[in-house]
Amino acid sequence: MTELGTRLDARQEALYASAVGGSSPRAVLLVLQGMDTSGKGGVISHVAGLVNPQGLHIASFKRPTPEELAHDFLWRIRKQVPGPGMLGVFDRSHYEDVLVVRVDGLVPESEWRSRYERINAFEAELDEQGVAIVKCMLHISPEAQSERLAARLEDPQKYWKYNPGDLDARAKWTDYQAAYADALANCDTDAAPWYVVPSDRKWYRNWAVAALLAETLDAVDPQYPPADFDVEAEKARVRAAV
Repeated sequence: MTELGTRLDARQEALYASAVGGSSPRAVLLVLQGMDTSGKGGVISHVAGLVNPQGLHIASFKRPTPEELAHDFLWRIRKQVPGPGMLGVFDRSHYEDVLVVRVDGLVPESEWRSRYERINAFEAELDEQGVAIVKCMLHISPEAQSERLAARLEDPQKYWKYNPGDLDARAKWTDYQAAYADALANCDTDAAPWYVVPSDRKWYRNWAVAALLAETLDAVDPQYPPADFDVEAEKARVRAAV
């Protein structure tokens, strides 16, 4: 992971520098989806933590506020799209509006089904704007989830991570798996493909997401901007100052 982390950090620094230098409008967006305890927070800590936070933008999407509900479901998402040079990370995302909304029956079926096409159009728009999208569905088994929920109740320092509502979602496991299967099938595009990442083993989950990010940054191939000053003249000035 050390070598991969160094590569990821160097590529992200070049991405940030290219935007600061005005030579590139590119950005990268990592979308993390998964059942509770699948490791979205762990990925943010262990993968996004490998890069300079100056070029990092993290957005977490929880239950919509009344203001957000008054707008189109993509309204709050658009506000968090990473700008040029940034690595953006979505902890949950616009896919909540075809997952939990579907499972809990919060909108009619005709509404959530229409969102697949709107999501694809939105992601194609981002791709055209220079935002490379990496979508990772962190796949955890029900057995591993049970172990992680139990572990949170054994450690007082992890009580804050435990939500009694997680068991309510677990009771709808089959419905959620069907919702995820449809989301992956309907929104796996060339502009924004889905990657299903096995997440029972935390080390593998973190390595896999880091590798996908590094490969994406390699494809973006950000370049450091050239100097906008006379390098040799500045070297001479530095020597003279010393």
